[in-house]
Amino acid sequence: MPLRLIFMGTPDFAVPTLLSLAAAGHDIAAVYTREAKPARRGMEMQITPVEREARRLGLPVLTPSTLKTEEAQATFRAHNADAAVVVAYGMILPKSLLEAPRLGCFNVHASLLPRWRGAAPINRAVMAGDRESGISIMQMDEGLDTGAVVLMRALPIGADMTAGELHDALAPLGAASMVEALTTLEAGALEAVPQPDTGVTYAQKIAKAESRIDWTRPWRDVHNHIRGLSPFPGAWFELGGVRVKVRRSTKGEGRGMPGVALDDRLTIACGDGAVRLVELQRAGKQPMQADEFLRGTAVARGTPLT
Repeated sequence: MPLRLIFMGTPDFAVPTLLSLAAAGHDIAAVYTREAKPARRGMEMQITPVEREARRLGLPVLTPSTLKTEEAQATFRAHNADAAVVVAYGMILPKSLLEAPRLGCFNVHASLLPRWRGAAPINRAVMAGDRESGISIMQMDEGLDTGAVVLMRALPIGADMTAGELHDALAPLGAASMVEALTTLEAGALEAVPQPDTGVTYAQKIAKAESRIDWTRPWRDVHNHIRGLSPFPGAWFELGGVRVKVRRSTKGEGRGMPGVALDDRLTIACGDGAVRLVELQRAGKQPMQADEFLRGTAVARGTPLT
């Protein structure tokens, strides 16, 4: 028998789960998402990806600015939901809301918990050079991603895979995993396993100050830093006073002074070894492959990148 659900999500990552729940025949009583914000160009109000899809499906959408008021909590309870599904919603659920649905609140988290609890698990996994990520379906509690895990699915991280590519692979995996977990929940066979106390790490939000490339680090760290911040916010360097983002890199050959070009093909020396820059983006321009970039900006051997 389908479940009566509240769905709570905001970005593109949450959309596949919403669509999969609807396709599976669940009764989605309400969709909660963040309020519309002014777009960068024209300052027109831009609704979230989740709201766009929810309205296309004809689902009721709520965009409360807070969940802490009695009015907001009464509205939530009035949906009489069996469960709530939360995917990158962006607001903390008070205890009263966590306890409101009959069967609880379940979250799609983009890591193999307890590794990378917190705001930026996809970026941090790639930046750390992890070889594996995945999806954890968690029964939510009041802690920061500390709830018991009811289902986990792993996914390998390729040596040159970017955070954007991992994001795009995990989003549909999260959707399928949530549908699977709710099917088991409907059957009364869902088992919640407490997270272990060992192996806990935290995925802090990406700070602007950590986006600049530090060429003195070993090549592998530089490479992981670049791909872990691609496509957003983007790791960057300066060339002749102009900021350039690096969207993609790979292992380079050679050694030299950190930050200095070892050839005319954008092989850049690091503290140990080198990386070769594969895809770059000038400020205000579209991303381009290295050869196209070099046609407009010569980077000869010996050129320093700062």
